[in-house]
Amino acid sequence: MHPRVSRALKALIVVLLALLLASQILVIPEVARITALRNPDVVQLEVPGIIGAVLFIGLVEVTLVCVWFLLSLVQTDRIFRVEAFRYVDIILGALVAAGVLILAAYLVIVANRAVSLTLSLLAILGIVVSAALALLVVVLRGLLRKALELEQDLSEVV
Repeated sequence: MHPRVSRALKALIVVLLALLLASQILVIPEVARITALRNPDVVQLEVPGIIGAVLFIGLVEVTLVCVWFLLSLVQTDRIFRVEAFRYVDIILGALVAAGVLILAAYLVIVANRAVSLTLSLLAILGIVVSAALALLVVVLRGLLRKALELEQDLSEVV
């Protein structure tokens, strides 16, 4: 990977992390407050909604940090090392946790009779996307493992 591409991607990760953090601190509480004011029948979901949204964005932030470390391994030509699996496994765990969090949030919303067709479709979409991404990471993890094995075999030959 060209060093400029890695630096550009790392710069974008920094910007994304800053925007996500600002969203956690400023946007989510305000949106929850406004939603609770406009819909007094779901005011009891304001705090759980804030917690769920902040946790979800936290999982995205963890994933971005792991991508940062994987990029660093690529830059130093150490991506085919056992340490790379730690970051891939964390990304996989974050994706699974995101899917579980979406499902849990949806069940809370259903239990409070605040569900709508749009919300149901978004929940299903979120769960399917997180499952698909998790499966993609599993495939990529397998490719990384195979590449590591091939590199080790090649180093023994040389």
